[in-house]
This record gives sequence, structure tokens and C-alpha cells, in this order.
Amino acid sequence: MLLHVIARGKIARSPEAELVARYEKRLTWPVKLTELPETGGRIPEPASPAKTVLLDERGKQMGSEEMAALLGRWRDDGMREARFILGAADGHSSQERSEADLLLAFGKATWPHLLARAMLMEQLYRATTILAGHPYHRAG
Repeated sequence: MLLHVIARGKIARSPEAELVARYEKRLTWPVKLTELPETGGRIPEPASPAKTVLLDERGKQMGSEEMAALLGRWRDDGMREARFILGAADGHSSQERSEADLLLAFGKATWPHLLARAMLMEQLYRATTILAGHPYHRAG
């Protein structure tokens, strides 16, 4: 299953970009990163069956094992793509929220956009290593 991260704004050369690139290289699942301008630019339509996850401060908080189980279930159900969308500074529209399969939050704090992207990549890497039985993830 393709893990497709779609983000508004350019990450450019930054410490966060280095983290994103590090996890992109380590992921054994197919991964695609799409950057869109802060405003305008359409989110690409999926080419095959897909689930859409919006990163949203009002979303569900999930532990790493729960995220891994969700991705594994989607993969096993024949989903070809899981799309993770990070919105612009003003967030997602109510229509986008209502059409999403999942709203996901990284806690109650508001995170800088670039850091949220790096955190997402790490969580995707962690979830896929859990599914593979790799020792990277050690539950407390």
C-alpha cells in the first residue's frame, strides 16, 4: 500500500526536511511526498482505492500500535493508497473534514507545520516496523 503524504507549503532545506528524508529512505513501504502551494493547487485524486487521513488538531489521538493496526487493516482490505494530508496554516475546510476517513491529531498542542510533517513520517516508519515485527518500536 502506498503511503502518500500531501502537504501544503515547501519544506525546502531545513532540519525538518532532513528528518523527512531520513524516514523516507528507511520506509520499506512505497511512499510518495507531494508538496502543494500554501494556497491554490489541487490535491491530486487517487488513482486507485484509497483512504484519506487529515492531520487536524480536532482529530483522534492514536498510539503507534493503533496506527500500525489501522494501516495493516487497510492494506489487508485491499486499499492501494493511504493519503495523509497536512493543510495550510488555517487548517482544513469543514467539507474536507467530513469527507475524510480519519482525522488524526498529534496531541492537543499545535505543532509547526514542518515538524508535524517530520513527526508523521516517523510515525509511518514506526507503524510499518511494528507490522514487520522489527525491534525499532519498543512499547513501554
